[in-house]
Amino acid sequence: MTYEGLREFAGTWGLVFLVILFLGAVAYALWPSNKDKFEHASRLPLEEDDGELRS
Repeated sequence: MTYEGLREFAGTWGLVFLVILFLGAVAYALWPSNKDKFEHASRLPLEEDDGELRS
């Protein structure tokens, strides 16, 4: 396989792969069953902490 062939393959199918990956991430973020998990995570910085460091 030549460099030009590899570049064309990566350009075409790489774009398809990244678009599918992006759509999967958006679908995961907007999936109704994940709403409670993301709402809880959005409130974590505002919750009171007891001052102890956790590892």
